[in-house]
Amino acid sequence: MTGRELLDQLEAQETRLVFDHFDEHTAWELGLALREAALAAGLPVAISVRRNGRRLFHAALPGSSADNDGWLARKCAVVDRYGRSSLRVGEQFRADGGSFDADSRLDPSLFSAHGGAFPILVRGTGCIGTVAVSGLPELEDHRLVVEVLEALLASRHGVRGLRDDPSTR
Repeated sequence: MTGRELLDQLEAQETRLVFDHFDEHTAWELGLALREAALAAGLPVAISVRRNGRRLFHAALPGSSADNDGWLARKCAVVDRYGRSSLRVGEQFRADGGSFDADSRLDPSLFSAHGGAFPILVRGTGCIGTVAVSGLPELEDHRLVVEVLEALLASRHGVRGLRDDPSTR
């Protein structure tokens, strides 16, 4: 897949994975769904769900480490700053011929544009928080978050709603 194809795919994900509302109960439901998916697959990840900078869910599964919490913080900082997935931000820098670490002018000890953090988007509002996973290679971290978001939103709106979304074609 080319950089442009990946960017198009990431943009389409952000267009379709949007909540009608997001509160503490939704955060718990999302975090728990991620935890259950990761446990079922035996994945050594840490999970974070935040809204407006407030941590609403956190889990550290067997095999994860304190280092994963640092990655969560840095990847979420990128989403907070750009309102886009951490993978999409990093890929945009690469597509433009640069490097996030070298060209963003942001401290790499505070910001990391590696996959695994995704914006929590609310219809009519925009980005209000982050959902993130750390512990796997960046594309796998991102894929886990997206798959769980897709399943959760499909269960809330019916699978028909996501399939009929033009951004998924």
